[in-house]
Amino acid sequence: MKKMKYGFCGMLLFGYSQTSFGQVAKLIQQLYEPNDKQVMVAAHRGDWRNAPENSLQAYKLAIAEGVDIVELDLKMSKDSVLVILHDQTLNRSTTGKGKPSDFTLAELKRLNLRDGLGAPTSQRIPTLEDVMLLTKGKVLVNLDHSTPFYKEAFAVLKKTGTLSQALFKSDEHYSILHAMYGSILDSITFMPVVETDYGGNKQMILDYQKHLKPAAVELVFEHDTIDIFKRNEFIKKGGSRIWVNTLWANLCGGHNDDVASVEGKLEESWGWLIARGVNIIQTDRPHELIAYLRKRKLHK
Repeated sequence: MKKMKYGFCGMLLFGYSQTSFGQVAKLIQQLYEPNDKQVMVAAHRGDWRNAPENSLQAYKLAIAEGVDIVELDLKMSKDSVLVILHDQTLNRSTTGKGKPSDFTLAELKRLNLRDGLGAPTSQRIPTLEDVMLLTKGKVLVNLDHSTPFYKEAFAVLKKTGTLSQALFKSDEHYSILHAMYGSILDSITFMPVVETDYGGNKQMILDYQKHLKPAAVELVFEHDTIDIFKRNEFIKKGGSRIWVNTLWANLCGGHNDDVASVEGKLEESWGWLIARGVNIIQTDRPHELIAYLRKRKLHK
């Protein structure tokens, strides 16, 4: 496939042999196998239950757990450096106040990240470059909130030699995204986010599959009766894996992490989705999900 070929060429272009790139080379190959029965696991904001979200420590723990993908959220500092932070403000997850875009990187680096209970920790806000160097050759990286920053992220990925292991994403329609970034779209690995409750539809997916051959399609649906999910076979036929987030009930028709890990109903959560073709799951419970998949021989 076009993208898979680019990925391996990219490894050589940026100074890697397939051998030295190791684990990530296998994951890139697996990503482009839409009918693979093995389920890939993405850790949302890293292993944030055991470390501050979007921290280097959270990503290290997720990698140690054996995840295939880590997710991060992009923001821009005042001096135009991409940093990793979920919210529009610093208030909740750091010891700072205000928008990250109002602070230079040096000022942001003086802040401490808070843990899940709100207590300050020794962890600092990482840059995209920090995370890409940490994950280099180890796992794939899901670039969330990246639509405004494709060109800046592209430059960081080229600099660090990690372009082939990063997954760009957007909920914009193809025509809009092409108008914004047509010059680089053929050089990235891409996944459209299709929010079925807010206008995302089958034609949106078909347009992307025609023009970009996305590695995966992220489906977001509040009700599991939504037609686009019930009849999703066309997505794999078009060459893309099916990605679902099990973070909260309204993202996955109620088949979320807590149904599995708190209520103990594994087959009504992750199992239900897998039975309907999902083969990438983004989770807040990477340890529990990997254990479940390995018991079913669905994760290596």
